[in-house]
Amino acid sequence: MKKGKAIKGRGAQERIANRFFENRHEIRDDFLNYCIQQGDPINHLQTTIIETFPKTIVNKVSSPDVGMMYSLNPYQGCEHGCVFCYARNSHEYWGYDAGLDFESKILVKKNAPELLEKKLRQKTWEACPIFLSGNTDCYQPIENKFKITRRLLKIFLKYRHPVGIITKNALITRDIDILSELAKNNLISVSLSITSLEEETRRILEPRTASIKKRLETLEFLSSSGIPTSVMMAPIIPSINSHEILPLAKEVANRGANSIGYTIVRLNGAIGQIFTTWLENTLPDRKDKILNQIMQCHKGTISDTQYGRRMKGSGTIAEQIHQLFAIARQKYFHSEQKVSLNCKLHQHYKDNQLRLF
Repeated sequence: MKKGKAIKGRGAQERIANRFFENRHEIRDDFLNYCIQQGDPINHLQTTIIETFPKTIVNKVSSPDVGMMYSLNPYQGCEHGCVFCYARNSHEYWGYDAGLDFESKILVKKNAPELLEKKLRQKTWEACPIFLSGNTDCYQPIENKFKITRRLLKIFLKYRHPVGIITKNALITRDIDILSELAKNNLISVSLSITSLEEETRRILEPRTASIKKRLETLEFLSSSGIPTSVMMAPIIPSINSHEILPLAKEVANRGANSIGYTIVRLNGAIGQIFTTWLENTLPDRKDKILNQIMQCHKGTISDTQYGRRMKGSGTIAEQIHQLFAIARQKYFHSEQKVSLNCKLHQHYKDNQLRLF
């Protein structure tokens, strides 16, 4: 592909080598019984849906700075195509590349609802919030067809178990009936990702996500419906959306967000190459400035691996961002409170079920 000519509708601008299979021409994934075709024409790239049937679905999160203990991802890969997405690297473990494959080869975990119900029925399981979309968005476009997330929410409601949702798609409003029932017992919280107020920025960074207008409407709708909803401005990318912190905080506060958070972009693993190529094709005149400012946030590199620092950054630019968010919270979120979900009802449910035998 010629430099300077962006692929419309896609975040990644190329296929890149899978670090685990760099010396192979064809990779066979026996679990999926699926052969990866390396020669699909990029200009006619279509999304491929691959059905999978994993053995487990609830994942223990070991990272101490993520803010969740358990996650559940009904889909692997994400058609949203956000160029900065940290989840891209995980696609390599399935035998695909982190570039165009990540957003065009989507694995659907068809038995996720059955696996979740099995997990919640275990005598040894102690209720703890499980977050949908710890890796890829549970409301990405194919959810409209497969409805796996909706089925999962029905199970959480049935077993009165707390659940968190992280998404940037307005499709979540489809499930307001279940979300409202969960909210009655403090069993649901939503984190809506809004990276910018500028539609052009959204379009090039997150090409297949809901528009900014739709996301703001979704925030307002969820909040007015009694669903505790926070906003994540993630990631902050210097010289792309870093100037929007205060206006975005004001807007989402007016729309009903109960809190706001952020991360600073870090280009770990294959994302560094993907993001750099994207800059060359999308913002070539600002490429060097943006990369240099990202490096200033991570001690001279494009990524940091140290827990606690890797997502907040360090140095002058990172400190300026931190101060702006402190001002935003003080000015627009006077009564900001962390949502604590109810973990007691699930145990009562299991106890009552046991009495039936």
